[in-house]
Amino acid sequence: MSQDIKNGSLAEIDGRTCIHYDGYWIKYYEPPAESLEAKKALIEALTRRLFNHVEHGINIPGIRLAEARTAYERETDPDRKRVKGAMLAGALFNRAAAIFTKLVELQADGVEVEPDDALMKECGGYLLEALELGHMVRHRGGDEGIDELWGEPFKAFSQPIATFYESRYIKIAQTMRDIDRITATLVTTFEGSTQIPGVGPLLKEFGSSAKRKCETLRTDPCIFEVWPAFVVASDRLRTIQPRLPPAPSLLQIHEAQEGNRILQAGTELVTHIVRARVPMPKSARDLIDQCDRFRRNYLDGNPEHLRSGPP
Repeated sequence: MSQDIKNGSLAEIDGRTCIHYDGYWIKYYEPPAESLEAKKALIEALTRRLFNHVEHGINIPGIRLAEARTAYERETDPDRKRVKGAMLAGALFNRAAAIFTKLVELQADGVEVEPDDALMKECGGYLLEALELGHMVRHRGGDEGIDELWGEPFKAFSQPIATFYESRYIKIAQTMRDIDRITATLVTTFEGSTQIPGVGPLLKEFGSSAKRKCETLRTDPCIFEVWPAFVVASDRLRTIQPRLPPAPSLLQIHEAQEGNRILQAGTELVTHIVRARVPMPKSARDLIDQCDRFRRNYLDGNPEHLRSGPP
């Protein structure tokens, strides 16, 4: 990483225009010109993305906003209230998106839409309320809320498009750092393992392809190279099976089971992070803690993992 390079610097790297943020060179995309139409397209894309990554059942049409609000306000059970809060957030977001779409249509018909227009304020209010409820929304994997992803449409609404793009580069740099932390931890975890040997190069390839996928838009022509590379790298990790000796001890069996579980969990977590393109710090910390415990329990200072079988 290049720590001395100023954030926002542009450079040609390996035939790609890249922008530098927080030690990472990220593929650069020129932001579209500022307009309500461009904002509408951006918000619609963010809408599809966030509902694709959050828990099922919360993509409530905006027309049912009143029903969703009543259900949320009347609920007393904390667990159900969380789910209904997520449903209300979905309805709020869809209502805001519907209003914004109508504003763009009015502008296309020659109606001047000012930033302080009543409908613009109403749209912003719905997005802000949805953002405040975002902590109730879970990632589809169920590991943790990703309110940062939920908050992106409000940012796209309230900020100039160029500013929003800048915020995304910062978030992608943070995501890349999480990917590096997780893959480096996994490499260290299995270093010296006789049951999962030689996994280091596969993990490094996985991390590299994950970061490349993280920075690449689905509309980019190179996605036909980037996505298959990531899928193949992840599949190679998912199909690894621990190598047990012919007559393994109980400890070695437990090591194989736990090692395989951690490797699969790490692969799955990085996949979630890459597809959402946001860091998941709680899940990353939990996985790193599991790796530390595995290393202490089965490898560090425990010579049994070096034996080919019981004495």
